[in-house]
Amino acid sequence: MWTLQIATPYGVAVESPAVFRHEFTVTADAIDTNSHVNNVAFVQWMQDVAIRHFAALGGVEPMRAAGGAWVVRSHHVEYLSPAFADERLQVATWVVDVSRVRSTRRYEFWRGDKLLVRGETDWVFVNAASGKPSSIPDAIKHALSRAAVAQGSSSA
Repeated sequence: MWTLQIATPYGVAVESPAVFRHEFTVTADAIDTNSHVNNVAFVQWMQDVAIRHFAALGGVEPMRAAGGAWVVRSHHVEYLSPAFADERLQVATWVVDVSRVRSTRRYEFWRGDKLLVRGETDWVFVNAASGKPSSIPDAIKHALSRAAVAQGSSSA
């Protein structure tokens, strides 16, 4: 098992049921001309695991019912060490903050006990038809808030 290190200014280790984990094997199509995982692959995997987590929280149906969608406002990615083809990686994601129209989510990619990549995405909830920001429906806000990891705290 691997330990999640939530990226806080204090480096506090946090284990929480609010943290969503996924494990996968790096495929050859993720490898770039430098023979390691291309940075774009990590951004794609960030989006993929965010979608999986959102679905696990039960957010898909309320989002569709509201006529909404999530779009990315910004990504921040810090590459600490490369990953290679056929390696088994673990990714963790968790919600940091939920506001009227935005949600911040963080990510960590691990190979065993080595942290490879840290990232953060600022998501904006929009009206799917107009593309304009829209208030996050209460059902979604509640699910995301329940899943939010309090920064600077720790739990077993």
